Amino acid sequence: MTDDRSRRGLNPNAQAFVPNPGARPFVPGQPYMFATPPPMYGQPPPPFPLYQQPPQMMTAHMMQQHRMPIHTSSQMQQMHYQQPSQQQHNVANLQQQQPPLDAWDADDPEPEPEVPTATEVAAEPVVAAAEPIEKTEPKISEQKANYEPELPREAKSGSEESGGCGDKGSPAPDSVAEVKTEEDDEMTALPTKFKRTVFVDDGIRKEHVNIVFIGHVDAGKSTIGGQLMYLTGMVDKRTLEKYEKEAKDKGRESWYLSWALDTNDEEREKGKTVECGRAFFETEKKHFTILDAPGHKSFVPNMISGATQADLAVLVISARKGEFETGFDRGGQTREHAMLVKTAGVRHMIVLVNKMDDPTVNWDEQRFKEIQNKLTPYLRKCGYSPKTDIAYIPVSGLTGAFLKDRPSAEFGPWYTGPCFIDYVDNMLPAMSRDYEGPVRVIIADKYSDMGTIIIGKIESGVIAKGDMVTVMPNRTSVQVIQLWSDDVETEKVMSGDNVKLKLKGVEDADILPGFILCSPDALCHVGKVFDAEVVILEHRSIIASGYSCVLHIQSAVEEVTVKMVICTIDKKTGAKVRARFVKQDEKCIMRLESAEPFCLEAFKDFPQMGRFTLRDEGRTIAIGKVLKVVE
Repeated sequence: MTDDRSRRGLNPNAQAFVPNPGARPFVPGQPYMFATPPPMYGQPPPPFPLYQQPPQMMTAHMMQQHRMPIHTSSQMQQMHYQQPSQQQHNVANLQQQQPPLDAWDADDPEPEPEVPTATEVAAEPVVAAAEPIEKTEPKISEQKANYEPELPREAKSGSEESGGCGDKGSPAPDSVAEVKTEEDDEMTALPTKFKRTVFVDDGIRKEHVNIVFIGHVDAGKSTIGGQLMYLTGMVDKRTLEKYEKEAKDKGRESWYLSWALDTNDEEREKGKTVECGRAFFETEKKHFTILDAPGHKSFVPNMISGATQADLAVLVISARKGEFETGFDRGGQTREHAMLVKTAGVRHMIVLVNKMDDPTVNWDEQRFKEIQNKLTPYLRKCGYSPKTDIAYIPVSGLTGAFLKDRPSAEFGPWYTGPCFIDYVDNMLPAMSRDYEGPVRVIIADKYSDMGTIIIGKIESGVIAKGDMVTVMPNRTSVQVIQLWSDDVETEKVMSGDNVKLKLKGVEDADILPGFILCSPDALCHVGKVFDAEVVILEHRSIIASGYSCVLHIQSAVEEVTVKMVICTIDKKTGAKVRARFVKQDEKCIMRLESAEPFCLEAFKDFPQMGRFTLRDEGRTIAIGKVLKVVE
């Protein structure tokens, strides 16, 4: 045996290999870990005589070697074989207890923690009880800060009223002085108490009516608006002559009246309204705000923003041969604008058949009736009642015929109805206003001018100078420091007014169109997921879960996705049927989710914040109302 080992090049005097029965066997696919520390290090160190005293001048490595216990071969074998039987492992049992890594299942229940027995609990030493509890006395500065001498009730209440500042004449120490910025001063200056302003009818204030002019491009909306401002004295003759000269120099002589509303250079050069223009005029009984909506197809979102602020819609139709047909056929804006204003909640509509003085028309009664007969069925389909909600008036925006006064007998003698201003001043039904409700101001625009100024319409409530309101969905508390109603500064504005408000406590960059000013004690809902009743107007394919489009609600614009189609609703019987998709001309209930939270309300609670329009690829595909805010 010895010769054989020597022949193989092995050391015949080497100590025989002793296996460790306590070692855990290697299992493929499992990380190898020691079940227990190695036996030679798991035993308590031998008594002192087995250690050698290290010399004074030794390195740290040498001292560590001298501290290690010295064991003989017999001692090592004895330690290996003295392991308890419960530390010995069986390979078959180990493979059965530990499944491979790829056998993990998410549905497997987590193992319950083992509850220790009474003996195990009793055997564990209580460490917390052995730790001493230090009682630290407060510092002298803390004692002085917490110390408050007992004062009589009168003196104590007086000190609280004074703000707890002590004597007014004693200056604050320099060590406590703080450097505050102007923004910090403004925030600390905001009052913390909220008091809702109460409506008081003084009998002097005129009724405020917001009018939006809608219709196909080049129908004459801005021209009629400018003519109304001139006829009511809001634009003087000298200014109008200036507009006429400038328009003539640019080759736009017939558009000079529209320059009273189209103040942008781009709008004046192209003759197209891009933004929703604003102006106002007054009659004997009422105050009117003009919202001149753009008629081009590309600017429909701006038109929707103006329609949400309106109480009355004026649909301008061009009577010129071919222009009415172009605007009323599919692809024209006459149909879409009429549907959008009804969706926005506008109940009354006046149809002004413009350009009746055109040589192709020449105040022809048959042309007026032809337009009326074609338009009425569609407006009835939109939801307007021809008897109570619609009025037709033939006009000429360029000459002002039938806007304020009747022309001579040779122009339209067949029309015996009222003029436009006479109708809106005397025959238009009164608008319903909510003066007692919580404050709701839909922000349509904002800008910075020595502070943050927002533009919008008050849907409910009353706001006075100095009132505290909350900007939603940011939940920012602000103070109203200045108010304007149609560029006239005032001390109080109320429901129905189209206003400008200067706010203190917020930057204009933190406000977007569609934000809401609310009473601090009655905030509006903010959500991303909501259930809605939707009517599909025009869409080629089906709409199912995962479909994305653009939502227009009040002045907000959000991208939404259809989470699920809950059911379809029969338009005649109202029966509801479970469905996974919806098609054109169908009515359904679906759940929508937006990318970001925004302000909305259920239609039954606050109709103006519960109506919406869905658009996709530049077309209005559906209208609807919010049923429930889910989250």
